[in-house]
Amino acid sequence: MGFPGTWMTESESVVYRVVPKCACSTIGQIMFYSDHGKFFDGDIHDSTSGLHKWSQSESQPLIEANVLRHGSPTFTCVRNPYTRILSSFFDKICGIQRNGRRYRGNMVPLLIQKYGIEVGGPDGTEEFDQIKSFRRFLLFARDTIRWKKPMDPDIHWSAMSGHVATFIANGGKYDHIFFTESFNDGMGKVLDSMDSKHKVDLKKIPRFNESEGHGPKRAHPVEDYFDDMSMHLMWEIYKKDFQLFKYDFENPGNKMPKSEVDLKEVHRRLGD
Repeated sequence: MGFPGTWMTESESVVYRVVPKCACSTIGQIMFYSDHGKFFDGDIHDSTSGLHKWSQSESQPLIEANVLRHGSPTFTCVRNPYTRILSSFFDKICGIQRNGRRYRGNMVPLLIQKYGIEVGGPDGTEEFDQIKSFRRFLLFARDTIRWKKPMDPDIHWSAMSGHVATFIANGGKYDHIFFTESFNDGMGKVLDSMDSKHKVDLKKIPRFNESEGHGPKRAHPVEDYFDDMSMHLMWEIYKKDFQLFKYDFENPGNKMPKSEVDLKEVHRRLGD
């Protein structure tokens, strides 16, 4: 199994388990900068050098050796499940991707046909009922996660705890799990624990939001998208995410966590 979704600086100063839709573009660029004193020119997900990634076969033995001996500070970043699933909807379902096409080819036409959602027309710019369509998408997301129908779940809306767990199950250990919502504080603690070649000033780092502008803007407050049924589905899909990462399930309008992550609890519950 190894360590899918794991990135490591070339200097092995830090190891990061990617969780999609949780500031991963910005984190990857910070890691790249800390080694090279410059940012990667383009989307960091497209880089094939300058940063070790599990998806690059030559990086795998180096990542595996480091993780198993816990040779570097290791971290991940999480996000409120309500805002994360909304971001996935507007970016991946309603938006046109970097390649000028819909995400995952025939997935959006399938959603339109089987679940009756709207996505704002061919280019995502037309007016549509965002709340109704999002709730139908949420039903689809639940179906993919619970029954793997009509397709396997996508990494952008599968549970954060699942991403975090594979790293633990295969022998990894986290030193830091911080929140997207308090990014500078959490990333600052990670940088303090690293031996970086180039100092990173978080106050001057741009946010590399690679999904920005892919889809329509959210037209309503977060809480407007979630009625009782939607919240029931959220609990069915993301119960562990709310519990382990301390987010407020009862109030979709509260994006902030209620307390810090308990690393011992995370390793105990996800390491089984």
